Amino acid sequence: MQRVVNKIRELIDSIGRPVRLMEVCGTHTVAIFRHGIRNLLPSGIKLLSGPGCPVCVTSIRDVETAIAISRIKGVILTTFGDMMRVPGNHKSLSEAKAEGSDIRIVYSPLDALKLAEKNRDKKIVFFATGFETTSPSVAGTIMQAGKEGIDNFYIYSVHKTVPPALRALLNSGEVKVEGFILPGHVSTIIGTRPYGFLASAYGKPSVVTGFDAGDILTGIMMLLEQIASGRAEVEIQYTKVVKEEGNPKAVAIMNEYFEPEDAVWRGLGTIPGSGLKLRENFRQRDIRSVIDLVVPEGKEPKACSCGDVLKGIKIPTDCVLFGKACTPEKPVGACMVSSEGSCAAYYKYEAISK
Repeated sequence: MQRVVNKIRELIDSIGRPVRLMEVCGTHTVAIFRHGIRNLLPSGIKLLSGPGCPVCVTSIRDVETAIAISRIKGVILTTFGDMMRVPGNHKSLSEAKAEGSDIRIVYSPLDALKLAEKNRDKKIVFFATGFETTSPSVAGTIMQAGKEGIDNFYIYSVHKTVPPALRALLNSGEVKVEGFILPGHVSTIIGTRPYGFLASAYGKPSVVTGFDAGDILTGIMMLLEQIASGRAEVEIQYTKVVKEEGNPKAVAIMNEYFEPEDAVWRGLGTIPGSGLKLRENFRQRDIRSVIDLVVPEGKEPKACSCGDVLKGIKIPTDCVLFGKACTPEKPVGACMVSSEGSCAAYYKYEAISK
């Protein structure tokens, strides 16, 4: 690993100017802190966090919609545990549960399907969050529900896809980065071809890396090698897991059940084609096909910089609320909720060490 660090120092010296890189994935953000990678890098490299935490980018309106669904008589709302404390406009799912809504934490959509099988007199709704990593398993669960004739299983899909968000960031002109550390888990599913536009249209180098210190440092070295030589390619450091074509079976089932739609990202706004909705053949599994809900758009908390953090414009400590009004125990913004959130990672690994 020291050899890689030495090579990184040589490369940044040869480039002769500061370099800003963005790690897209929230798991990478946490791993970078946990391994102390920022302390190993020369001062000429700045790492910025991107919109790679699915909890963080779930919009206030989507949280409010999930809460509204949970209040309907005869509905059991199921969700991953890290969504429970995400703030909506007025409350979180956790607070709605305390007020009487039947909201249950599950570890997979199959757990929600089992609940539907045992509670045929209820509508079981899975709050389907996440990126391309989780959407194939949701599609597989819907397929299983059909095979077993479990008609009371529904989803509320707020699935999002990563490549359109990166395109939106670059189109905004606000984000000044020279290369991307691409997400390992998402890329295991979709491969590297969907990221091709980063190099061809924007001239931005990118590398898919794993999650241990050696993986991440090697990925940074590979990015600097591209920058130093004036190249822009999509490379794979995480070769033991990620292939250029991804996982064709996972992509096939995802595309069979879902199609793109415009989606609202917290802090980033509406990004065309970045969401996933059920195709017409499976639309009866969308809870919105059987209940009519009108939920107003929510407003971001005043003074919260979560949106700018997700765009890589600010780091968490630039926010006036960070570590004061906003802490993991009492989060104001979504970036402080999830363990993969940038603010939570900064609070745990950096702020408390000073």
